[in-house]
Amino acid sequence: MSNKRPAALDEDSLLQDFSRNVTTKSYALFFGNAAVVSAIPLWLFWRIHQMDITSYFIHFIIGTAISTYFLNSAYQNMKFILKHKIAQKREEAVNREITKLFANDKSANKKDKDDRVLQRKNEVADLEATTFSIFYNNAFYLVCLIVLSFFVFKNFSPTVNYLFSVGLSTAIVFLFSTGEK
Repeated sequence: MSNKRPAALDEDSLLQDFSRNVTTKSYALFFGNAAVVSAIPLWLFWRIHQMDITSYFIHFIIGTAISTYFLNSAYQNMKFILKHKIAQKREEAVNREITKLFANDKSANKKDKDDRVLQRKNEVADLEATTFSIFYNNAFYLVCLIVLSFFVFKNFSPTVNYLFSVGLSTAIVFLFSTGEK
């Protein structure tokens, strides 16, 4: 009975590594980044497009909240897609790293080494996928926002420009994050 419990914990750990769920730490990181990036258009429309903050307060709050939610979801989607690709690419390097660590330890068996390689590979892939997801989605969102705001909707009223620029930028980033490639 005691042999089955550690195996179940190992299986749970593996399932967690390959699930779409993110850790609390990643969720907080994603949410914080999404909130900051979603607030950038506030400055853009306040200072450059001359929209009064007090007059358009409700528009700004709703636009920022919706943008934060969908950017957070885009981060999570992109992380899930990238994690497996990165894990495959980093497997050889992680294997060399762990082999060097276990080179002097003659008492370690192959199962311990393989478990350590898998754990380290998942840690590296998780960190890299998180970082790249934030970078890619932020850059894509801001480029879309600037193009839509300054070129596509430049002749519309500031309110329409804000709502469509923020809404379409967020939608485009979210939709691209749901793809498989």
